[in-house]
Amino acid sequence: MKKLGKQTYKFDNPPTILECASIVGPKEAQGPLSKYFDQTLEDEFWGEKTWEKAESKIIKETVNTVISKAGIASSELDFCFAGDLLNQCISSSFGLRELNIPFFGVFGACSTFVESMILGSICTESVAKYVLCATSSHFCSAEKQFRFPLELGNQRPQTSQWTVTGSGSCILAKDGSGPYITCFTPGKIVDMGIKDGNNMGAAMAPAFADTLVSHFQDTGRNPSYYDAIISGDLGYVGKDIVIDLLASKGYNIKSNYNDCGVLIFDKLNQDTHSGGSGCACCGTVFSGYFFKQLKEKKIKKMLLIATGALMNSTTSQQGESIPGIAHAISIEL
Repeated sequence: MKKLGKQTYKFDNPPTILECASIVGPKEAQGPLSKYFDQTLEDEFWGEKTWEKAESKIIKETVNTVISKAGIASSELDFCFAGDLLNQCISSSFGLRELNIPFFGVFGACSTFVESMILGSICTESVAKYVLCATSSHFCSAEKQFRFPLELGNQRPQTSQWTVTGSGSCILAKDGSGPYITCFTPGKIVDMGIKDGNNMGAAMAPAFADTLVSHFQDTGRNPSYYDAIISGDLGYVGKDIVIDLLASKGYNIKSNYNDCGVLIFDKLNQDTHSGGSGCACCGTVFSGYFFKQLKEKKIKKMLLIATGALMNSTTSQQGESIPGIAHAISIEL
């Protein structure tokens, strides 16, 4: 591995993304990407008594699916990196407790999927043959923990986003024919003082811009190098802010930039306001939609930057601001 510039790292032997899998909830099943997911659910409970149990089941079944699709035994997996939004990452730890492989619980808020892929890639290039990366989120469990009980029926401002119910997972391999993770740019914590928990796009956008500019400066690349530059879950509000922020720094990303939170829902026909969010937003859209685009060579070079808000309900109640983070991986054929 070689360090490029201040915070980007290039693999000498790039890991392959061997296979991906995704499961989503009923609202996501009604969205424009429905056909790309491995399974869609008819309700939020999926036969369980609580939303938290349902989320654990979703990540468990998604992981079982990706292992089956990869055609390897679970005993061949050297490590698992997984995380979610709930306190102490209970969805991941409870859902994967029967997997019986070395487990690392990861929390990067909505940036968890790419953070897991970065850590998994480092292990794959060095000591591991296969590494599992997974994440999940659930609209009902997230609302219950971070905002209000659903029974209250609170109005949501137009800047708010809809936490994606679902799970995305991938298996990274030391050897393979691609797509390859060629380099990564880990993000720095960026806090611009945003305190509105219903405007997460604005809170995370500066971190995205910081990581993207750092990636361009470190690699010497510009926006046209990539077929697609994709953010994790900035939504419509954050997407517009990012385009303006990058333009002020001399980078025009309008032609090849989009956001998973914008893509997963239909803005006109689904009442999700500023779009999707949550750990599963980036996880499912990449694992379901973009991985297929890469495999079919419709996209040959993409930069995936997952964004996260590093806060919890306690910090919000205490009036703290919302720190943002954004991690980037370059995926190429």
